[in-house]
Amino acid sequence: MAISLKRAFSPRNLIFLRSSIYHSRDLSFTSSSNALNNNNNSVSETPLLVTQNGAVRSLGYNFFGEFRRGFAKGKKSKDDSGSDTVEVVPDIGPSVKSAAISQMEAAIVALSRDLSKLRTGRASPGMLDHIIVETSGVKMPLIRVAAVSVLDSHTLSVTPYDSNAIKKLENAIISSPLGLNPRVDGQRLVASIPPLTKEHIQAMCKLIAKSSEDVKQSIRRARQKAFDTIKKVSSSIPKDNVKKMEKEVDELTKKYVKSAEDMCKAKEKEIGGS
Repeated sequence: MAISLKRAFSPRNLIFLRSSIYHSRDLSFTSSSNALNNNNNSVSETPLLVTQNGAVRSLGYNFFGEFRRGFAKGKKSKDDSGSDTVEVVPDIGPSVKSAAISQMEAAIVALSRDLSKLRTGRASPGMLDHIIVETSGVKMPLIRVAAVSVLDSHTLSVTPYDSNAIKKLENAIISSPLGLNPRVDGQRLVASIPPLTKEHIQAMCKLIAKSSEDVKQSIRRARQKAFDTIKKVSSSIPKDNVKKMEKEVDELTKKYVKSAEDMCKAKEKEIGGS
């Protein structure tokens, strides 16, 4: 039934109905008595239903008008209620900014972690955070195996939560690139921080410079990702909005680059003044 109706009301058949009268056994379509104009014999836009007994009834829907209107050039699309629809482009500014901040923050956190691994001439609990200790066949960070505290400016105390792990802790600290040689003192380890040599300071400064450049590249990559996202929708939003979003991303980039540079300068000063 649905297929028959679809074929019956196809554009081809509707055009045919405008110029001819179709008869069948059960029903027929014809134009109304007022269908023809006096001068040009034009056909009425509203089709009529003629039943087998000769009764005439209007279908009540202007198929020809809607068919023609659908092909009108430059016609606005309408929704089901008949009102004009306008495509609304969402404001992507907050999401772009949030994504850029998240990526730049991650770069700063990574830099902070790398700088904490560099040994200075002064004792700091965080300088052992990166050391991995293997106990009972499981590898985990030292800070999860022992408590680290500062006895004085040149001495660290490392107290394991499990006294049986003290030997493992000692080996892990000795194997680290920090150059420390802890000794057992009862239920804890005591590590003296030797003064830095000139060669060691120079090597540390080179590592800091490399870390600084790496983090700045990560920040700039986050900036480029944000710009690429903005570019994809630039044709759908006002140019002023595009420029505003790009300016905000540039300001974030400068802010985090400066933060990275300040952290590296502070670390260099800490090492040089040890």
